[in-house]
Amino acid sequence: MLPFAFPYPPEQSNGFWGPPTSTIDWCEENYVVSPYIAEALNTLTNSVFILLALFATIQAYKQHLEPRFIFASLGFLLVGVGSWLFHMTLQYHYQLLDELPMIYATCIPFWSVFSTFKDLRGQSVVAFGITSAAGILTAIYLILKNPTIHQAAYGVMNAIIILKSISLTKEYVHDAKARSQLYRVMWTGILLFIFGYFLWNLDIHFCSFARATRRDWGMPYGFLLEGHGWWHIFTGAGVYCYIVYEEYLRCFLNGTDKFYEFSSVWGLPTVKCTDVVGLQSYQRVLSLNAKDAKYKKDI
Repeated sequence: MLPFAFPYPPEQSNGFWGPPTSTIDWCEENYVVSPYIAEALNTLTNSVFILLALFATIQAYKQHLEPRFIFASLGFLLVGVGSWLFHMTLQYHYQLLDELPMIYATCIPFWSVFSTFKDLRGQSVVAFGITSAAGILTAIYLILKNPTIHQAAYGVMNAIIILKSISLTKEYVHDAKARSQLYRVMWTGILLFIFGYFLWNLDIHFCSFARATRRDWGMPYGFLLEGHGWWHIFTGAGVYCYIVYEEYLRCFLNGTDKFYEFSSVWGLPTVKCTDVVGLQSYQRVLSLNAKDAKYKKDI
């Protein structure tokens, strides 16, 4: 055992929340840190998700970004809260609150990138399609209860969003500096996500070794080998970066890029509105033009 370490107590079959009912039980030993938290590190690392999601929500509102990014950030927050409750309790209903919101929250950027230049009717068709697909996926998952289905669907959805976003960036972002900034934050998010996934898989495939090493090292040193906890930290940061990428990309797609710039707050990438008055005037003109076009169409 390493200096100043505390020995791990025996793993408990159940604690305050009762025996686990979830279909997945991760590599972290249950109820060894607290009788009130089934997986302490897997629970607490979700604070990264929650804090970044709150920050993204506040920034989207303060910088006058479209409501879609507030909803996307709130979906990000729901995933963090659901994952916190799942790892804290290892109860099946909280497992669903962790896993299903990952799909639902991803539907928002999916709709966003595939309805960019469509009229209201076209956007509604895309929304109906992705909502129906999410509903069917939910039904299949609830019946089969196979986590691979959820994980594969989540991965495929994100891959499609990334490819579509790259295509939009190439076609509509002509400023070299802005394109470089977009690609930098995009690849940062993707690489953080992939690295988190790598650590998660180490946690899965070398669980026996990790558990033995953690007990040899003692607490708190053993906490460093909680691979799923690291997955939360790196994927939380990766998802945040990707939200920022989509925010800045959207500025070029809807013609508001002249009112925004790429910035940072506390070392985190952000999109900053540099001319609120100009943005609001531009939006009023667009709204009046849309009403005028609708009027002419109606008559």
